[in-house]
Amino acid sequence: MTNSAPGFKKFPNHRLKLKPAKVRVRVKHNGEIIADTTDALALEEAMGADTSTVAPVVYYIPRKDVKTERLVRTSTRTHCPFKGDATYYAIREGGDDVVWSYESPYDEMMALKGRLAFYPDKAEITTA
Repeated sequence: MTNSAPGFKKFPNHRLKLKPAKVRVRVKHNGEIIADTTDALALEEAMGADTSTVAPVVYYIPRKDVKTERLVRTSTRTHCPFKGDATYYAIREGGDDVVWSYESPYDEMMALKGRLAFYPDKAEITTA
């Protein structure tokens, strides 16, 4: 691997499980459908021998299934030692960050490239 995630060496018990969600994922913001897909990836993140969940499942949605014209990139940037550098987006009319994306993820999480994830407390995410 040429762009390996340093987090896995530092925290060898940390586990990321990325798999096809196998459900329809719809995202609404203020009643408007912003994303609708049957091609989402589900990311489960766990740490330790008991594989206790660190975070709830996050759905990563292909950009083609998101109304990206409704989003505007913000200046927010964060770093994850397992996934890479994240960029953020808000709904065009303003407000807080609602979406994040790993546009150049580490090799182990390359499947996240070109996908968007929504904050569940800032958008309504449903599965069926």
